[in-house]
Amino acid sequence: MNQPARILLIEDEPAIADTLQFALQRDGHAVQWAALARDGEATLAAGGIDLLILDVGLPDDSGFEVLKRLRRHNETLPVLLLTARAEEFDRILGLELGADDYVVKPFSPREVAARVKAILKRSAANPATHSAVDNIQQGFQHDTQGLRILYRGQPLALTPSEYRLLSTLLAHPGRVYSRAQLLDALGEAAEDSFERTIDSHIKSLRAKLRAITPDADPIATHRGFGYALELGKGQ
Repeated sequence: MNQPARILLIEDEPAIADTLQFALQRDGHAVQWAALARDGEATLAAGGIDLLILDVGLPDDSGFEVLKRLRRHNETLPVLLLTARAEEFDRILGLELGADDYVVKPFSPREVAARVKAILKRSAANPATHSAVDNIQQGFQHDTQGLRILYRGQPLALTPSEYRLLSTLLAHPGRVYSRAQLLDALGEAAEDSFERTIDSHIKSLRAKLRAITPDADPIATHRGFGYALELGKGQ
């Protein structure tokens, strides 16, 4: 039997926490709850967590700051943000900081459970259905067994969503993928709000590539169509 996913919920409102715990445990997950950022970070430091559900508005710290500190040493733990802020800027900020998804309050516990299921499915999926790619001419090396991508010999610290996006582009260099097709690679529905998350993930990917080679920009934007990995661009 598969082991239950170990989920950490950092949420200061007991009523919301109780409802989410019940919904997630009903789906077979093991849920730990922390009401404060410092307690949640202590649990994260102890290890063994498969997914983090993080409230943005915590009493002792901002969830964005918690996420920033987490991503300094852990780029792969899936994170779902809970936020009462409906502004697009805040949603995009969370994605740019490395969140995999977000839910705006008030929300249905069933919606959160569905998002958790989708994130865990993406995290567990092995994109090794693509053939192993060793794009030396692009500066990329794709280790499909180790689920990692190197650029100019340096391993990229990618979130699960970023890894899936880049591995999709690497599978067919030069092919233009629409935002809807890239969302499909992530297992998301093709809606306007979700399509903008692709732009945020691409922006983050470009920043990580430029951190290694500032003048390189191998991910090309095709306005009105989508994105492609272009051979020889930025070499």
